Amino acid sequence: MKSCELRLSGTRLLAFGSGALFWPGQSLLCVSDLHLGKSERIARRGGAQLPPYEIRDTLTRLEAAIDATRPAQVLCLGDSFDDAAAVAALEPEAVSWLTRLQAGRRWWWIEGNHDPGPIGLGGSHLAELTLGPLTFRHIARSGARAEVSGHYHPKATLAGRGQRQTRPCFLIDSDRLILPAFGTYTGGLRSRDPALSTLMGADALAVLTGPMPRIIPMPRGG
Repeated sequence: MKSCELRLSGTRLLAFGSGALFWPGQSLLCVSDLHLGKSERIARRGGAQLPPYEIRDTLTRLEAAIDATRPAQVLCLGDSFDDAAAVAALEPEAVSWLTRLQAGRRWWWIEGNHDPGPIGLGGSHLAELTLGPLTFRHIARSGARAEVSGHYHPKATLAGRGQRQTRPCFLIDSDRLILPAFGTYTGGLRSRDPALSTLMGADALAVLTGPMPRIIPMPRGG
């Protein structure tokens, strides 16, 4: 997998084109906003009948990220499931898959606004986690420093050669790093949105995901 090297609070991090983040110094892989079970949740609430393949696709990509980095620790940064009921609706195959991915490594579930953490699926369940200089939580806090979060599903547009490409992206400034959504059925919030443009500092960069991740100044305004 291709990656871009980032620094937050002096810590070397690798942002992968898949949307996963790897911290070599802690052998920690971090992903955010898996939103497993979104198609089931939408159907359960009377919405559109989406193809129910997002769990398989998301877990396939998560397994690929684990195989590529061989982490000792995996941290799921909140909204791992689309709601609490989606955990109970998991098919046995998906439960076995997650159990296999957890084997032999430490696994952290951070609470999100969609789910409190999937109790009963192994791992440790926390509101937030501090490791070394970095604090991991689901939603960024104004004024926080050395913070890694998710929640916003950021995306940014790259214009060039008569084409405009919009991709999920990491956002990073001197104080914080926001991860893109890793789940298959997840939308996104443009970096130009006030919720992000006011949160991120003037030095903020966007790391566009995809086969060839690319770092650009964070798009703002307009």
